[in-house]
Amino acid sequence: MDISLTSQHCPIPFSAGKHHPTTVTTAANFLPLSLKSHPPQPQRPGSDNSTGSSRLSGQLRRPKTLKTSRSPKPNPKIPSNPLKSLVNPTPIPPRSDNGESNSHSVTQKLWLTSKLSPPPPPSPPAPAPREAAEDFDSEEEDNGEEKDLGSPQKEFRQEGKIFVGNLPSWIKKNEVSEFFRQFGPIKNVILIKAHENTQRNAGFGFVLYEGSTAAKSAMKAVEFDGVEFHGRVLTVKLDDGRKLKGKMEERARWVVGYNGVEHRSKWHEERESSRKEFQKVLETEPENWKAVFRAFQNVKKPSRREYGLMVKYYARRGDMHHARETFESMRARGIEPSSHVYSSLIHAYAVGRDMEEALSCVRKMKEEGIEMSLVTYSIIVGGFAKVGNPEAAESWFKEAKERHSTLNAIIYGNIIYANCQTCNMDRAEALVREMEEAGIDASVDIYHTMMDGYTMIGNEDKCLVVFDRLKECGFTPSVISYGCLINLYTKIGKVSKALKVSKKMELAGIRHNMKTYSMLINGFLKLKDWANAFAVFEDVIKDGLKPDVVLYNNIIRAFCGMGNMDRAVRTVKEMQKARHRPTTRTFMPIIHSFARAGENRKALEIFDMMRMSGCIPTVHTFNALILGLVEKRQMDKAVEILDEMTLAGVTPNEHTYTTIMHGYASLGDTGNAFEYFTKLRNEGLELDVYTYEALLKACCKSGRMQSALAVTKEMSAQKIPRNTFVYNILIDGWARRGDVWEAADLMQQMKQEGVQPDIHTYTSFINACSRAGDMLRATQTIEEMQAFGVKPNVKTYTTLIHGWARASLPEKALKCFDEMKLAGLKPDKAVYHCLMTSLLSRATVAEAYIYSGIISICREMLESGFTVDMGTAVHWSKCLRKIERSGGELTEALQRTFPPDWNLCHNLDVNPDLDSDDEFEIDSDNNEIYSAGGTVSNDENKDEKMDHGQWF
Repeated sequence: MDISLTSQHCPIPFSAGKHHPTTVTTAANFLPLSLKSHPPQPQRPGSDNSTGSSRLSGQLRRPKTLKTSRSPKPNPKIPSNPLKSLVNPTPIPPRSDNGESNSHSVTQKLWLTSKLSPPPPPSPPAPAPREAAEDFDSEEEDNGEEKDLGSPQKEFRQEGKIFVGNLPSWIKKNEVSEFFRQFGPIKNVILIKAHENTQRNAGFGFVLYEGSTAAKSAMKAVEFDGVEFHGRVLTVKLDDGRKLKGKMEERARWVVGYNGVEHRSKWHEERESSRKEFQKVLETEPENWKAVFRAFQNVKKPSRREYGLMVKYYARRGDMHHARETFESMRARGIEPSSHVYSSLIHAYAVGRDMEEALSCVRKMKEEGIEMSLVTYSIIVGGFAKVGNPEAAESWFKEAKERHSTLNAIIYGNIIYANCQTCNMDRAEALVREMEEAGIDASVDIYHTMMDGYTMIGNEDKCLVVFDRLKECGFTPSVISYGCLINLYTKIGKVSKALKVSKKMELAGIRHNMKTYSMLINGFLKLKDWANAFAVFEDVIKDGLKPDVVLYNNIIRAFCGMGNMDRAVRTVKEMQKARHRPTTRTFMPIIHSFARAGENRKALEIFDMMRMSGCIPTVHTFNALILGLVEKRQMDKAVEILDEMTLAGVTPNEHTYTTIMHGYASLGDTGNAFEYFTKLRNEGLELDVYTYEALLKACCKSGRMQSALAVTKEMSAQKIPRNTFVYNILIDGWARRGDVWEAADLMQQMKQEGVQPDIHTYTSFINACSRAGDMLRATQTIEEMQAFGVKPNVKTYTTLIHGWARASLPEKALKCFDEMKLAGLKPDKAVYHCLMTSLLSRATVAEAYIYSGIISICREMLESGFTVDMGTAVHWSKCLRKIERSGGELTEALQRTFPPDWNLCHNLDVNPDLDSDDEFEIDSDNNEIYSAGGTVSNDENKDEKMDHGQWF
């Protein structure tokens, strides 16, 4: 499916408190609104407006009106303060020369563009003399347009509002509302908080009635003045607005001062200075939370703005507890939160991944009648995306589309991120298409989100398509863009391509950061390329970057993979000196490596060291310790750790029980394996394919194939499909019994179900053929696997050589041995042991090729530095006595491969009588381990069995 992402778009910064529109209107679109001249307005009947003037201001004549009789003149007015409009501006329509209000003047039209390029402020007019002011007032009265600017009933009095005094200090809003609701519907109840204790009121408040009968309701309530209420005689009267007017006049005197000179009190100056200092610290030192908190504490009587900024600051840090504390402190001061403050609080819970509390804030918002903005919806969708709940994110996104006609790129980016994190790229592509059809340009963050989604599913082609489209749209690739490609190639195992991207990024002038370096190191660690991993770490030091916790953890993994445990422990100490706090992931590879090496004491010392570092052991830490003990088959100690885990209050998970089951399965202990399977199922844990693999391995190892078939039936009932590893275990189980027909049926089922056989599958089937003596089918299987592109390994050739030895055809075994060397495979100890045992058993025939074969194999063993153990040496010496009773060339050549102390203890008492087949059987059991990862042979595949299970 092609991906279509729109072109040039400026990325929109995320803000919890502001709504960023998708389309931005430029200044050029606004200018015609103010610079074009408008046609003259049609004349009204009875007016005498002049239309001949061409001036933009539109000179209009004053209409003739009838003068009314003048009322008696009140007391002389105080001259109006020309600066009063600075404090309490009252919009007065502009007047023409003859006094009529002109609603279409150019001055009013230019108000919009004045925000884009504001004109210089006009100089304040000189105060008019008292006589001039009186004449001006008289003129207004003559024209019938007198404005009573100082009347409290007109400016400050609110209809339907009553004053209630002498209230008990403990009274609550709902109790006051219940009493006064009998007179009419109440809009709001305002109780004035006490100064010394904000939990109590000051003993008075206001009640506001609503509706068309608000004034009548207020008059009815006033009639109850002097009524007893909770032991107090109430004072109830209409609010005349005088107190509010007095406060406004007092504030005007402070602000305006005398002769236009601003004069503020010291308290006002300190408060304004502290508010500016708080905003400055927020902008310049956001990482210093102590400085921000101290600056907020210095603000005297913070307003809703300061509280909102503080909640927003805590939200960005993910500190939901302090954000909630600040929010409640604001409400305790009587400041009601706005949509912006609520959005910031919801953002805090979303960053802290506590979506239940975030939804409780949403419910509270709706209860208080505060409408959710698009920013709030974006935060909720993004929060559910982070916690991996795409269903809830889609639900809130759908509600946002229903409530808001237009959406923006931020909410689309959040819902796309939610689907990309769950690998639902089809839905993500549909959302990108929907966004483009709505005319919303994709930001560079959406490109990165799509690239990260394709990285998670390993789709290299589409990830490159998005990267190319990003450049076509005019965006410059950043370190994030290149980092997405590096992450893609390291995850799919193409580290060489990741290095090419790294070089290309450096040529573009973009420097690596800690994340890109960590990705490269992870890629080399997956390939077990320790040298290149340390080379990248040296580049980090050369670039002057300080390693973080993630990088230190990767280096510790590298040391553990090399087996250099002392250096890994020293790296932990260096990490602590650099003031980096180790995590449980820091100690897990060290604990696992020590436990795997059988050094349980050191593993427990590291375990205690982790506790002393302040890391609380988790289930993953205990799983690492148990895994190491299981790999050494020390099941008693593994069970002890499991008991200690329970005592520590850590609940085992499905990986814990599955690891224990695999340990007992390797020993063929079916009883204990089924016991822990029962525990796992009774505790309600998830039963997956790895759990059933452990049961199958235990059944096949002990030869209980009927029980294995019962396990496969239960897998089918649980709708758990059989994978390659399950078939490998079953085929090997039938191979141990020599039942080639059952093994062949399983091979046929694999092909029918579309499960691809791997090298372990073919090796197990060849083993079944060899044990059944059907070497012709074994040879055909070799040809078949080569036709399917599966190359035989050392274990495959060893199994085939053993089959020819069983068939008493040493010449075929020698031919197979030569083919293995021609294929570029290096023989191991098991191959030499099997082949030499086969040749010695047929040496009594005294054929020349057998003698030459034994001597050449002895020479190769000496060149490779192989020596056999004491048991094998005794067995071979018995065969030599049948060939050369008094010694000879064969005896001399073969004894060179014996252990150094052979001459001191070569008596036959130490050796039980073993035939050649039994000898190989013991060696085969010691070198062959069937696990969740398939057939594990020798040392080269020992890590596969736990890598497949992903235990921790």
